[in-house]
Amino acid sequence: MPYTEVPGARVPIRMWADPDGVESAAMDQLRNVTRLPWVHGLAVMPDVHYGKGATVGSVIAMRDAVSPAAVGVDIGCGMTAVKTSLRAEDLPDDLRRLRSDLEAAVPVGFHMHKAPVNVQRIHGLKTADWGRFWEHFDDLAPSVHGRRDRAEKQMGTLGGGNHFLEVCLDGKSAVWLVLHSGSRNIGKELAEHHIEKARKLPHNQDLPDRDLAVFVTGTPEMDAYRRDLFWAQDYARRNRDVMMGLACDVVRKSFPGARFEQWISCHHNYVAEERYDGADVLVTRKGAIRAGKGDLGIIPGSMATGTYIVRGLGNPESFNSASHGAGRRMSRNKARKTFTEADLAEQTAGVECRKDAGVVDEIPAAYKDIQEVVSAQTDLVEVVAHLRQVVCVKG
Repeated sequence: MPYTEVPGARVPIRMWADPDGVESAAMDQLRNVTRLPWVHGLAVMPDVHYGKGATVGSVIAMRDAVSPAAVGVDIGCGMTAVKTSLRAEDLPDDLRRLRSDLEAAVPVGFHMHKAPVNVQRIHGLKTADWGRFWEHFDDLAPSVHGRRDRAEKQMGTLGGGNHFLEVCLDGKSAVWLVLHSGSRNIGKELAEHHIEKARKLPHNQDLPDRDLAVFVTGTPEMDAYRRDLFWAQDYARRNRDVMMGLACDVVRKSFPGARFEQWISCHHNYVAEERYDGADVLVTRKGAIRAGKGDLGIIPGSMATGTYIVRGLGNPESFNSASHGAGRRMSRNKARKTFTEADLAEQTAGVECRKDAGVVDEIPAAYKDIQEVVSAQTDLVEVVAHLRQVVCVKG
C-alpha cells in the first residue's frame, strides 16, 4: 500500500501503517524524533510499536548525527535463513529429538558455551579474519574490557525473549533453517554505555526526549560510538553465522547428505551510511531491514505464524527499508496476564516447541498479524517464500 504522511511534523513522517491504529505513546515518539534538528527524514514500518526513545519499526535518516537509543540495546540484532536440500517427507514424525539436538548445539537463554567455539571446525564458515576481529576488542570502551571471556563464550548463542532457532517448511515442502539473534550481552553493555554518555552531553539537555540524545559527527564521542557500534554489528553477524553453522552440522549428522544453499542474512537494529536526496546520511533502522532493489530479507511472524523471505523493491521513500517482523500488539506483561499455558499449547499446535509459562509472553496472539504486515508493504518488498515452522527453539 502507499504510505500515509502524518501532517504537522518538522520533517515528513511517512507511515506504512494506519496512524489511527498506532498507540498514542508511539505516535508521540515519532513526532519527537522529527523535532531533532539533525533528522533528514523518518519512515515508519507497518509493525511499528512503542520502544525506548524511538519506536520499534522506525527508519531514521540523520545528517551528521546518530542516536544510540534509536538503534536499541541489541545492536545488530537480525535474522539468518538457509534453504536445505531436505523435503518435508525426510523429517521424522516425532521432531523432539531434532529439537533436543539443536538445543544441545546452540545454548539458549542465559546459557553460553563452556569454552569458545572453535570456528575452524564449523563446516563452511569463513574464518580468515576472525583473529583480526577479536584483536579489536581491546579498542572498545574500557567499561567492557573485562567482558572478553564472556563475549567469546556467548559467540554462537541464541539468548532469550523473541530470539529463536527454527526448522521450517516452505510452500513447496522444502526444509529451511531460520534464526533470530543479536550481539548478546556485549552489545547490550556497549549500547547502555553510550546511551548514558550521550544523555550527559550539553547539546542534548533540551531535547523533547532525553532518550533521543545524539552524538554529533566530528566529536570524540561520535568516533568512539561508531567504533563500538560497527564492532557490535559485526559481532551480531558472526554470532548468527556460528549458530547457523552449528545448526547445519546438527542437520548433517541427523540427515547425511543434506546440502545447504547460500545463507540469507540481514540486520534489523543497526546503522548504515547511505545517500538520499543528494545528502549523505546515517540511517538508523530500529526494527527494520534494508530492502534495496534485489536485497533478500527475512520478516518473521511469531512462534506459529511463520516467516517471509522477501526481495526488496528499492523504494527511496522508505529509505530502502521494510519491516523486521510482525511487531508486538501487547506488552510482555500484558501477555502473561492475558494468556495461559493452555492458550500457548493451542496456538502452537503442530509446532515442536516449548509450551510452558516461561514463553507465554511469546504467544502468537501477542503479535500483530504477519500477513497483514506483509500486505501493507507491497511497494517495499515482494514475497519470495512463506515458511511455516515445525520446530521452534526458544530460550
